[in-house]
Amino acid sequence: MLTPLDTAFRNMQENEADSLAFYARFLEAELFLMLESEVSDQSAKPLVLETSDGKLALVFDLEERMAAFSDTASSYVALSGRRIASILAGEGLSIGLNLGEALSATVLPPEAVTWLAESALGEDEQIEARPLEISKPEGVPEALIGALDAKLANMAGVVGAAYLVSVSYETGEEGHMLALVDVPEPAKPGVSEALSEALRFSGVEASQLDLAFLAADDPHLEKFSRAGLGFEIPDLILPKTPKPVAPGMDPDKPPILH
Repeated sequence: MLTPLDTAFRNMQENEADSLAFYARFLEAELFLMLESEVSDQSAKPLVLETSDGKLALVFDLEERMAAFSDTASSYVALSGRRIASILAGEGLSIGLNLGEALSATVLPPEAVTWLAESALGEDEQIEARPLEISKPEGVPEALIGALDAKLANMAGVVGAAYLVSVSYETGEEGHMLALVDVPEPAKPGVSEALSEALRFSGVEASQLDLAFLAADDPHLEKFSRAGLGFEIPDLILPKTPKPVAPGMDPDKPPILH
């Protein structure tokens, strides 16, 4: 079974230009970090493997791969790659990723772990300038559009709609802006972080993308929707809660007669 990390790793092996896409996939994936013992008091200590090349923290993208690697049942915690990198950065630890038979089995050295953590924490600059003109987006690299599309596709139930436009500011500067509709206040920092990460890992240098959070009834939204490139964000489908049925009243489960 190939996982998204396997595919991204294979692409990187075939074309070095795809290395950023692999690291972006690592950061956003849910991964399993092996622990020395069960989590206690909200703290967890990674299991560290001593090797001739240094110390490794063990990370897997499937529980089955983790179980195959370890002969005994092991404690673990499920975290995003972003969070794992931030925990391990600066500890002098490498990440042993999917060690074993997986296509994506590799070792990320300490400097790569630190770089990943710093990339994920890139701070965004807040701007106060107001756009004077909103127009159809032009000159946007396909790599950036693809990176944004991949991130937004995972934001069902968080982002109501998204429109990419070109903007001219009252300061005379020009650039691109992504308008995000109906994002709950608590989710805004995470959304900003994920989309800024998409920009950094798109491979596009010297690009700037401003974010605007709009309510569904914002009077400016019509301008963005009319001029902008819209992204397809899937609807969030929640499982239906089964209604209690009295014994013998379900036609698919008739009562058993004795």
